[in-house]
Amino acid sequence: MHWLNWITLTVIILANYLVFIWVPLEKVMGAVQKIFYFHVATAWVGFFAFFVVFIFSIFYLITKNERWDRYSAASAEIGVVFISIVILTGAIWGRAFWGQWWTWDPRLTTSLVLWFIYIAYLLFRSAIEEREKKASLSAILGIIGFLDVPVVWFSIRWWRTIHPNLMETGGKMAISPKMGVTLLLAILAFTLLYILLMTRIISLQKLADEIYRLKEEIRSHWI
Repeated sequence: MHWLNWITLTVIILANYLVFIWVPLEKVMGAVQKIFYFHVATAWVGFFAFFVVFIFSIFYLITKNERWDRYSAASAEIGVVFISIVILTGAIWGRAFWGQWWTWDPRLTTSLVLWFIYIAYLLFRSAIEEREKKASLSAILGIIGFLDVPVVWFSIRWWRTIHPNLMETGGKMAISPKMGVTLLLAILAFTLLYILLMTRIISLQKLADEIYRLKEEIRSHWI
């Protein structure tokens, strides 16, 4: 998978070039608007990560195949990291543009709830020893937790909010073509990073499972 490392690194470098050099400054916010590309891109990929948890949790409940549980757990870990970046960059952006680090705006509040749900998911997994019980209960929580993702997405349409809306009526993005290209490349960069992290975490989980299996074999041999 060395090729994935190089492709990811190349796209990340190119995305940063577009963000900090190629795309023009936004007329109202100026340089602070550059956070927008990281904020939105990590949000998209964070939502995708939780969608993966949702899908693989369903697969696990249907098949009881531990592979799907491994994929769900790995994606949840990465999703929490990305949503943490979303909340952090949003706070920095809000402080610069709105004059305060946090408001209980519907988009911000529902995003924080989403973060707490998947933090609870990870804590839940670490608290249960029995593997099948842990996988089953985690799958249920992963499915229920994903229901907050569409709430976050539609919050700026359902409630009054100060959060900017990226989409215009008709489905077009409310940004210039250069900004759109830069945003799409940033999303691609973080998506590749997500895939790279998934492969690494799953590999580590497979090693952990093999160690667990060997321990169980040794324990059964000595009993």
